[in-house]
This record gives sequence, C-alpha cells and structure tokens, in this order.
Amino acid sequence: MLTYIVFNGLNVKFYKMKKTVFVILVILVIFQTVGFSQKKKERVVAKADTVLADSLEYRLIIMDPGFDSWLATQPFKDFYSNDYYAQKNRLYVTEWNLRYVTSLNKDLYDNYIDYNPTTDYGIDINYKLYYYFRYFEETNHLKLLGYGR
Repeated sequence: MLTYIVFNGLNVKFYKMKKTVFVILVILVIFQTVGFSQKKKERVVAKADTVLADSLEYRLIIMDPGFDSWLATQPFKDFYSNDYYAQKNRLYVTEWNLRYVTSLNKDLYDNYIDYNPTTDYGIDINYKLYYYFRYFEETNHLKLLGYGR
C-alpha cells in the first residue's frame, strides 16, 4: 500500500507504516486520557479533604414533604446575602422558640430550634432555614414576624 502525504510542499511516501503510526497514535491517546483522569481524581480528593478538615458539617433536615417542591419556586440562594439570611433567621428562630415554649398549639411548633446567631452556618443552611419559615407562614396562613419581610 503506497500513501502520499504532502507536507510543506514535500511529497512523503509511506508504504506499510500507516498501520504502525495509527497504533502508536492510539496508544499515546490512551496514555494521555488515563493520566489526565488520574490527575483529576487526585485534585477532587484533595479538595474534599480540605473542606472536611477546615470546617464542621451542619445539616438541616426538613421533614415536610411539600417543602422541596415549594423551595424550587423561590429565588436562588444568591438572591440575598448570607448576612441577610442569618439576620432574618435569628429573628424567626427567636419567635419560633418563644411560640414553642408558650404556645398551646404544640402541633404547629413541635420542636425547639437550636440556632446560634454567632455561628456561621453558611449560605446553604441559612437559605433553606429562611425559606422554611416563609413556607411555614404561607402554608399555615400566619405570620411569625409582625412586620414585612
């Protein structure tokens, strides 16, 4: 099999080397992709280790079945700042816990919320907690705070 390749104006002839060159190129591509995927995995593991070592993990569990679908209709978490969510949550939690302690209706306020305003829970937790209070107000047709949001 005779193959002609024009390279910078020169005719280069390949006889049976076409298959050999193809096999070498395939092997190089395989080594390149394997090496790239290993570097990527190492990078992800290192990132996960630093996140776990540097901070505590906080979890917010909301057991209301309609909350997640309702939350999907609300603005994204970056709509307000983390400070905004934290300040509103401090007010909401104070009112919630007051109603938990003094209310006769224990079905609505069925648990005490242990929220420390000096702890940085991060925007994910603050966002979800803030919108849970909003969801609670909307579904139960009442206001926890006596003024606007």
